[in-house]
Amino acid sequence: MAMDLNMQTLYIGTYTRPEGHVDGRGEGVYVYQFDSTTGHLSHQSTCPGVVNPSFLTVEPQGQYLYAVNELTREEEGSGTVSAFAIDPSTGNLAFLNKQSSGGLAPAYVSMDQSGRFVFVANYITGNVAVLPVQANGELLPASDMHQHRGTGLDPRQGNPHAHCVLSDPAGRFILSADLGIDQIMIYRFDHQWGKLLLHDPPFAALPPGGGPRHLIFHPNGQFLYVVTEYASTIALYDYDGQQGQLHQRQTVSTLPDDFTGFSTGADIRITPDGRFLYASNRGHDSLAIFAVHEESGQLTLVGYESTQGKTPRNFTLDPAGQFLLVANQDSDAVVVFHIDQENGKLTPTGESYSIPSPACLQFAPT
Repeated sequence: MAMDLNMQTLYIGTYTRPEGHVDGRGEGVYVYQFDSTTGHLSHQSTCPGVVNPSFLTVEPQGQYLYAVNELTREEEGSGTVSAFAIDPSTGNLAFLNKQSSGGLAPAYVSMDQSGRFVFVANYITGNVAVLPVQANGELLPASDMHQHRGTGLDPRQGNPHAHCVLSDPAGRFILSADLGIDQIMIYRFDHQWGKLLLHDPPFAALPPGGGPRHLIFHPNGQFLYVVTEYASTIALYDYDGQQGQLHQRQTVSTLPDDFTGFSTGADIRITPDGRFLYASNRGHDSLAIFAVHEESGQLTLVGYESTQGKTPRNFTLDPAGQFLLVANQDSDAVVVFHIDQENGKLTPTGESYSIPSPACLQFAPT
């Protein structure tokens, strides 16, 4: 995919129009080449005409990219998910087709390990959908949808707000973080028909008012980490992949004890070796850095690092775990940090790139 062994393709999703929470000015999906030895980014191309591609995922073999189109207005009917073919020599994108996401404001898209199904979480309408993928990468209409129900303690939790949906490492279960009802929904997944099947228990509950936003599994598949938007915490769960059960072990704050301003949790990532975990804070505009205990998965605070910008909605690690890249949505920049392999601390490399309203960073598989 990339042009030499040191170069990796990075896709950057943006907001392309003003919405209630962002003054979107992006042009679509940006394609960059990332030098894994220096942390330098070079612009490859821009795929225009894509409305609000605010979250992206790449098919496991690196042949296709899928982007939500975060449509938020009822008169537009529903959000959509767009499919693109990836040029194997350049990484450039060619539009294939799009399908309805089954709800408003799709905020997250992911795939199963086989690359046969796309999962999407619709924020405003609080539901999740499964979209089958054809052999040529095009999307079919949804094979299943599931509506979340309930409310939360916070005034902002008057409805369900699905914010994340992903497969567990074995592909047996699909988990969805719903920010509006303080639950992690758990579904068994029917791979033959692309169906979400009700599980017992159907969810794991979080403390009221926290607002679970994003989920990530430890590389060993035994631990699940959840970042909350309103409480700015990370909850650690032991994960039973045979039974699809979550058992909470630890909760830690992503903010300093003496911080008194307004901030919300956003994204969460873990290094490929599972030794360090990071979470972004919007308001404090920082990355919280944690060491991960090898046996228990428990987190120990290492420190904080400024994101060198405003509103770090999303960030990612390069495939080798040497660099961390942050999308500072409201200061229109992607900033690169070097990761200390001994303690997980971050050092700005001095590499910062002007990209309007960056919302998602996604490396192609290597």
